[in-house]
This record gives sequence, structure tokens and C-alpha cells, in this order.
Amino acid sequence: MLTAPVDSPPARPSLPPTVFWRIAEGIPRPLALLLMGLSVLVPFSLWWGLSVSGWVPPRFLPSPPLVWAALMRLWREGLLWNDTLASFGRVSSGFLLAAVVATPLGIAMGAFASIRALIEPISGIFRYMPAPAFTPLLIIYLGLDEAPKIGLIFIGTVFFNMLMIMDAVKFIPKELIEATYTLGGRRWQVLLQVITPYITPNILDAFRINMAASWNLVVVAELVAANEGLGKRIQLAQRFFRTEEIFACLIVLGLIGFLLDLLLRRLVRLTCRWAFL
Repeated sequence: MLTAPVDSPPARPSLPPTVFWRIAEGIPRPLALLLMGLSVLVPFSLWWGLSVSGWVPPRFLPSPPLVWAALMRLWREGLLWNDTLASFGRVSSGFLLAAVVATPLGIAMGAFASIRALIEPISGIFRYMPAPAFTPLLIIYLGLDEAPKIGLIFIGTVFFNMLMIMDAVKFIPKELIEATYTLGGRRWQVLLQVITPYITPNILDAFRINMAASWNLVVVAELVAANEGLGKRIQLAQRFFRTEEIFACLIVLGLIGFLLDLLLRRLVRLTCRWAFL
């Protein structure tokens, strides 16, 4: 019995070659540099054009030259340097304290289900409490000096660091741990010589991401009670309607965060080259 031949489905046309829309692939270095430059130049040009168009009064939207002049004035008076140092010191102290606490706890929570069951619920509850809401309690308990500001940054970052490190530990290949035990490794060797080195890039990435939150919180802390700091400078500028100083302080905050981000990325590249092979 003869059967009718089955027609094969028509071949789909292949995707046109593209550079810009390639999924999960890199782009040429010149194109990357061009796009990075545009990401800064386009918003800057829009700001400059809008500020000189006359549509918005200069007191509400100062032009870049006005902001630059305010920046230079704050620098000459020594206020910008002192405020930046004060804010940087608070962020460094609070975030370093949070990192010291979060790293061993996150590793222990990821490695031991018992520790995870003990700590994860309460840390999950604290994580959803807005850190600025702790400010009144911190002032009552710790006073108005540096301690409540550092405490606010610690509370606002420690739980996020801890949970991100815990998640990194959970994705370690089981084969690595089993191979260590097979070769006679002890439990502490698995923790210190297998798990910790393997997740070091993830730890640094978690710090890089959560560092932004610490800078947000230091501004909140300085708005409440401080004699110096970039947040305090913004509050004083708002009180006297000096929008150009507010813009200047915001730009300084953004540049500090950007430089710290680049520094941590570079640190990951230098200390964890094996992760990029």
C-alpha cells in the first residue's frame, strides 16, 4: 500500500546577525565604551539644556556651571572635604562591622541546615523592617554621637549581606564537598578551604551591591542628628534654598559610590581570577 509523502515543514529563516541585541554575549569594546559614555552624556546634556531653556527657574534647577561653582566654593571653605570624610567614616565603620558579622553567619547558615533553621526566620523578619524606623530607638539607646549613625548602617546592611552569602553557599557543587571528605578532609577544612574560597567572589559582589544601601542610610542618619556630613550639608542647603549645593552634594555621593563600585569590581578581578577563566 502506497502512502502519500509527508512534506517536511518549511525551514524557519535564521535570525539576522546583530551585535547590539545578542543575548548573554559580550559586545565589542569600542561599542561598550561608546554606550557607557552616552549613559552619562545624554542625561547631562538634557539637564544642561533644560536648565538654560528658561522653562524652569534656576533656583529650582541650577545649571551645571552653577553647581560647579557651588562645588568649588564648598571645597575652598573646607566643608566638602570635612563632610565627605565624616560620611565616609560612618559608612566604613557601619558596613565593616556588618561585613564582619554577616560573613561567618552567612557561611554557617548556608553550610548547616540547623544554623539556617535557627537564624533565617528572625533575620528574614528584621530584613523587612525599614532601617530608618530604628533611628528613634538608636538615639534613645545610644545617644546623639556617632554610635546611632553607625548602628543604623549596620542594621540596614547586615541582614542583606548575611542572606546573600547564605544563598551563595547553597549553590556550591556537592561534588567538591564529597571529594574533600573522600580525601580525608575534616569539617573545618571544608568550611575554610573549600566553601570560603569558592564563594569569595559572591561575598565581594554582595558587599558591592549592599554598599549603596549604606550610603543611603548615612544620609538619613545625618539628616536626623549630625554636625557634619554630606547628608547634613544637604539639609542645611535645603533650609536656605541653595539647590546648587544640594546638586553638588548629590553628585559627590554618586561619584563616591561609583568609585567604590569600580574598586570592588577590580578587587574581585585581582583576588578571584580563577572565577573568570
